[in-house]
Amino acid sequence: MNEPLLLDADLRESAQLLMASGRLRLESDPEQYRAALKDHQALAEFFRTELNWPLEVHEVAGLIRLHKRRSDAPADRGPRLVRDRKPLAGTLVMILISLACEQLWRRPRMGVRELMQAIAQVCAAESADGRLPRFPVVTSQEVSKKEARHNRQSLADALKVLVAEGTITVDADLDRALADDEAGDLVVTASRDRLATKFSSLSPTLLQLDDLPPDQHTAALSADSLLDHEPSSSAPTLEQRRLNAIRRLVDDPGSDPLEDPTDTTAYLHTLTGRERALNVVAAIGLTATVRRDWWQVTDPTGQASGIDFPHGRRMERQAALALLATLPDRDDPVAAVTLTDIADLFTQLRARQPRWAASYDRMTTLARAATRELTSAGLLKADPSARDQWWPTPGVHLWRIRVHQPDPPPGSQTPLPQQPAADHPGEQPSPHTPSPGEHA
Repeated sequence: MNEPLLLDADLRESAQLLMASGRLRLESDPEQYRAALKDHQALAEFFRTELNWPLEVHEVAGLIRLHKRRSDAPADRGPRLVRDRKPLAGTLVMILISLACEQLWRRPRMGVRELMQAIAQVCAAESADGRLPRFPVVTSQEVSKKEARHNRQSLADALKVLVAEGTITVDADLDRALADDEAGDLVVTASRDRLATKFSSLSPTLLQLDDLPPDQHTAALSADSLLDHEPSSSAPTLEQRRLNAIRRLVDDPGSDPLEDPTDTTAYLHTLTGRERALNVVAAIGLTATVRRDWWQVTDPTGQASGIDFPHGRRMERQAALALLATLPDRDDPVAAVTLTDIADLFTQLRARQPRWAASYDRMTTLARAATRELTSAGLLKADPSARDQWWPTPGVHLWRIRVHQPDPPPGSQTPLPQQPAADHPGEQPSPHTPSPGEHA
């Protein structure tokens, strides 16, 4: 990569925040927003040249947006909810986000009761044709109390997503205002300038998504023009292969140089591709540990990614580390691992440490939670042809797990539960941090 394309050190933190959330807001990140605004041309040129991701500056709205368009978008990305064990927003929440934005564009300041009634009327008019789901929010003879409460909670989640991204503000607690049939006087205020920046793709109507099979929708929505969304039978160009490889590298915790089956050459295996990819990773402030068959990308600052594995003392994270410790040491490290195998492993661990995972009655539930952690970190891949089966990636060989076992208190016969932790000599565990491998 040419030297002028490397990011200035003053822009590195802004680039990391844009990588993680796709936006910089004046009110939440004033220092980084002003730094990015001052040198937005250099920042935009870097993302355009190296990743073909458009950067938009909306100074009136106090917002800088990075559109991370990927035709191979990860299936586990999207707005995340805080309230339960299903962090990704469901279909109903996503629909309510769109409907709320539609109503707030017309009236930027509304009471939550008015907003809820307006959305319910729109859904009632379209639900008969199957275009929108039913959205009753008041208990009646046809509507159970459970359904009405679920719909109100879904609207609260939708508004929380809009609050978190800075599109709207509210003047009271959403959960309390929507807790029962009679919504409170909470007022929702929207910024029309922020609403105008939410549309990052071409119109679904212009793209005629109804005429395309579902597996082509992502490619159509990530197209730069109406002409680009038509499926092409020709082999991808070198530039397309380069973009696919480097986008996966900087946006995912692990990347396989041979992952794209349409590639005729492994771009990251070439001398030019390897050098350019390492320069892009370094420019953003990330660190790459490289094997011939795997790239593991780490974020020492914790700002460029929403994945914080192996940090955390949750039982699910401990179980993920306990499973990761055994994967490289099996007789066949590349063999698939099943849900039964993982549950048996955890059962053996609890037999030695009776207090470990005591809140889990079924080990299969803990096993599923552990595989979700490792899948999100790029260390396991679900087998599409077999249920409850996963394949280890080469990234498992970059980790070494060490158990910190405190001495039991005097007079205690039961040892304390294990506390697995990632072992990286000389450093504290950081997101995606592997043990030393074959460094570039």
